[in-house]
Amino acid sequence: MSIEKTHAQVIASIWQSIAQSEVDLSSITPEDQKTLVYGIADSVMLAFDEIIGHEVKNNTPAKLEIDDDEHLIWEGRPFLSLTESYVITSERIKIITGLISRHVEVFELIRVQDIDYKQSVGERVFGLGDIFIRGQDASEPAIVLRNVAKPEEVYETLRKAWLVSRKRHGLQFREYM
Repeated sequence: MSIEKTHAQVIASIWQSIAQSEVDLSSITPEDQKTLVYGIADSVMLAFDEIIGHEVKNNTPAKLEIDDDEHLIWEGRPFLSLTESYVITSERIKIITGLISRHVEVFELIRVQDIDYKQSVGERVFGLGDIFIRGQDASEPAIVLRNVAKPEEVYETLRKAWLVSRKRHGLQFREYM
């Protein structure tokens, strides 16, 4: 479910709870009521995401094994997700999915050809965005890191790791005109 749909569902639930509580809000203007409900919805979603994050961290098995030459650069997960997480190391991007069983998709940094990110209006409200990665991986030529917090920072971190990895492996960019 998209962030916008989830946000709309939370807002609808808050309005429904207010109506069922029979609390008299006539002294508050409709515009102030709307501001209050939207503020509560934003806070509820952020609090729920934080609770999920703590649950995931507490239930995560031992850290991923990384070689001596490879080091962890960034680790995160999509907003409001229990079943997916992302790991960026100095050599690869890992997308780990599953709650009970586990599937790991690995994308080597030296195979990356392009990285972009975008944010919808709803994602900008929460400081989220999607990062699109395209490359020469035979199994998955394009991957998306969905609903990542602070996408511009993650994009820049990933871009720098990509450039360092290509330099370390002696790969150069060439453009033909």
